[in-house]
Amino acid sequence: MKLVVGLGNPGPRYAGTRHNVGFRVAERFAADCRIALSEQRFAGRFGRGTLCDGEAAASLGVAVLEPQTSMNRSGESVSEAVAALSIDDFGRDLLIVLDDMDLPFGRLRIRPRGGAGGHRGLSDILQRLESRDVPRLRFGVGRPPEDAEAVDHVLQRFSAEEARRLPEHLERASRAVAAVLREGVSVAMNRFNPDLAREDRAGES
Repeated sequence: MKLVVGLGNPGPRYAGTRHNVGFRVAERFAADCRIALSEQRFAGRFGRGTLCDGEAAASLGVAVLEPQTSMNRSGESVSEAVAALSIDDFGRDLLIVLDDMDLPFGRLRIRPRGGAGGHRGLSDILQRLESRDVPRLRFGVGRPPEDAEAVDHVLQRFSAEEARRLPEHLERASRAVAAVLREGVSVAMNRFNPDLAREDRAGES
């Protein structure tokens, strides 16, 4: 069983904010795999099914979790799910999806391990799992303007232009999640970490 965890804050106040893009990616991936997040388990929204991508992976069991604790208590939900689903090899069977304001909007960065980088949700997960060897997919939400606070920025909704482009970035992020689960972190990193805008510019020159 593989477990994909999208991070965010519960409730309508935070719906659609930059900080909740982990939820959006998890929901897109679940929809692509026809997994209904209809169960209330592990203090979160939960569903399970099979990996949607590729015939060879059709029998691969996948679960999707959206913790409904506050962001900085995400580890409570994740640690409970990991124990119940008997996920012992985090590097192979667990993926955390979260926002990152140090990345340009829509940019993806997959890593097999590391620190939290100031993200409180990921920090709580790493502490409760007592491991830094937890793969994560960061989705760029962009830096705030110089006169804006970081907290205010991540709790704001996307601009009109960003909202227009968001679906294509969510689709790519969903494919990245599937690649991590099916082919492993290293392969997915090589495929999805490059800056697409830079590649496009190179192709035009």
